Amino acid sequence: MDQRAYWNSEAGETWAKEAGRLDAMLAPIGDAAIAALRPLRGERVLDVGCGAGFTSRTLAALGAEVVGADVSAPLLKAARTAGGAPSYLEADAGADPLPGPFDALFSRFGVMFFADPTAAFAHLRGAMAPLGRMAFVCWRTMLENDWAREPLAAALPHLTTPPEALDPYAPGPFAFADPERTKQILVGAGWREVTLEPLSLPYRVGVDVEDALSLMLKIGPLGRLLREQPEAVPKAMPALRALIEQHAGPEGVTFTAAVWLVRGRA
Repeated sequence: MDQRAYWNSEAGETWAKEAGRLDAMLAPIGDAAIAALRPLRGERVLDVGCGAGFTSRTLAALGAEVVGADVSAPLLKAARTAGGAPSYLEADAGADPLPGPFDALFSRFGVMFFADPTAAFAHLRGAMAPLGRMAFVCWRTMLENDWAREPLAAALPHLTTPPEALDPYAPGPFAFADPERTKQILVGAGWREVTLEPLSLPYRVGVDVEDALSLMLKIGPLGRLLREQPEAVPKAMPALRALIEQHAGPEGVTFTAAVWLVRGRA
């Protein structure tokens, strides 16, 4: 899949439109990576796959000088509209020229989409200052992430065409799920002191059943599949609603986010 084309199509427009809800949902995970990075006042930080700029603004509020990079024009438009101190660059951070050197590299789910991840991380390392550090979060396996696995399983019997088996290492949300492969990629790209720490965090996908259902139909693996088979949506709705009701509670609709917190040095 051409990631630049994908994120400048309906998918990018949807994420930009839903940026507030998505950022609220992902904030605890991004905060864990920011705490691990420990940006210092005045440091130059590259935010890879910055999207609508929430993490870039959070880093800048801590005193860092932030450049947010993303391939999606709709998301960058939302980032610039939100204002704040960061500057933004429409670029593939794994291949296009970068205005380094940077003291730190950060990403919240923005690094799993590179066609050649080893080359991309070598390129990123080349934009770092000596001893520059890195912290990012990426998804663990779909089996460990019930927010992705369970809705797909509920919708599967109602699809017109079953999804094709995917290459687990192809660019996509779960491309870095294998910790040994991910470490091999980073070490092969020249990064040192690479560690992967498993985190499991509550993942609130909506304030109530209707809120969660509306978002689930738009984003994530299920949203992508249903955009390709819209005729399956009404058939799958009862099963999806029943699933979401099982996860609903006083604090909203909550699943589990299983991620890797990855750290390293240039």
